[in-house]
Amino acid sequence: MEFFRNPNIDFLGKKWYFLAFSLVFSVAGMFSMLFWHGIPYGVDFRGGTLVYVKFARTPDDNAIRAAMDRAGLHNARIQRYGPPSSNEVLIGVSEAETSEQALDRSKSLIINALETNAPADKQDLNNASVLTVKSYLLQKDPLHLGTDADQRYGAQAQAIVDYRDKSKSGVLGSMEELKGVADPAVVASLADGFFVSNFAVRNVEIVGPQVGAQLRRQALLATAYSLAGMLIYLAVRFEWIYGVAAVITVFHDTLITVGAFSLMNKEISLTVIAAILTLIGYSNNDTIVVFDRIRENLKLMRREKLSDIVNRSINQTLSRTILTAGLTFLTVLALFLFGGEVLHGFSFALVIGILIGTYSSIAIAAPILVAYQDWRANRGRSPIMLPVAKESSRRDKAKV
Repeated sequence: MEFFRNPNIDFLGKKWYFLAFSLVFSVAGMFSMLFWHGIPYGVDFRGGTLVYVKFARTPDDNAIRAAMDRAGLHNARIQRYGPPSSNEVLIGVSEAETSEQALDRSKSLIINALETNAPADKQDLNNASVLTVKSYLLQKDPLHLGTDADQRYGAQAQAIVDYRDKSKSGVLGSMEELKGVADPAVVASLADGFFVSNFAVRNVEIVGPQVGAQLRRQALLATAYSLAGMLIYLAVRFEWIYGVAAVITVFHDTLITVGAFSLMNKEISLTVIAAILTLIGYSNNDTIVVFDRIRENLKLMRREKLSDIVNRSINQTLSRTILTAGLTFLTVLALFLFGGEVLHGFSFALVIGILIGTYSSIAIAAPILVAYQDWRANRGRSPIMLPVAKESSRRDKAKV
């Protein structure tokens, strides 16, 4: 299957347009990382506490951020997750400690910040545990029970919390919803000591800053090792300039992808690093296909200019590039649209990476080879690639 038959597009003739495109996005990403959003590390890398909150109604991100600031939780990250109808928000705050006390403290601070206009003498039923509800009922004893009070009130408290968490997705709308769930006297007693907020904390996670720093270092090392490995492989398999061109291309792709995360203020988590490493391999694979065709054509078209050989090689692999990249792009696009919040960062990195990786294999990698040969010619040196092609041709004839 082919999209084009014998295309003859002058890709190298448009190299300055490609360069301008790459410069705009690269510089924009770098400015964002240096002066605007910085590199938006997720809690995996910077350390801190993640609190997953579900709201009864559509939450206002600005109101949540303002509430965090009033509580002294500055620079908190507010991020929606799950489908929009679920009204779920992820709140990330920095935390220097990793103890259970630190986790409880962050959770309490966030709950207190969100509980605006809460009655001072009442507890929040949406964020109360079974033990809290049971202890209150034992103290008030609305059913006037005797020796089996502990068991009866424990069962009532468990039924209320189960109904809240399983039937109402963790958030009660009002006390009236508990009618039929618990004894009427119990519900009436709860109304005296509890109120119903418009949110509930679903889960709390914490990552220590030392662990985050170690993960950052390992992520950078993994990326550096992959680039070094590709440079060595291509230098041995082709020529060293091919390896340099491939590494520059991959660095270009990674810079634009990370810059896109910074521009859109999306967190970079461990799954995003996995996507970037996947992108490095994908982009390099597409580049090698073009390089291999250039090397084959060097043997067949020894008298032609290298720029013409490179253009011919890109055109010959164009259909293959579009088919491969197009099908892969459709897959990751579906993952981005329907994969949910957990995979959102991973799939976003791949969507940007596949587009940029395919573009750079054509617009960045191959022109670097031509630019290097032109530079050698201007310095009065012989081209580095054409003699290699002639030598390979002589070896092929000798075998015949």
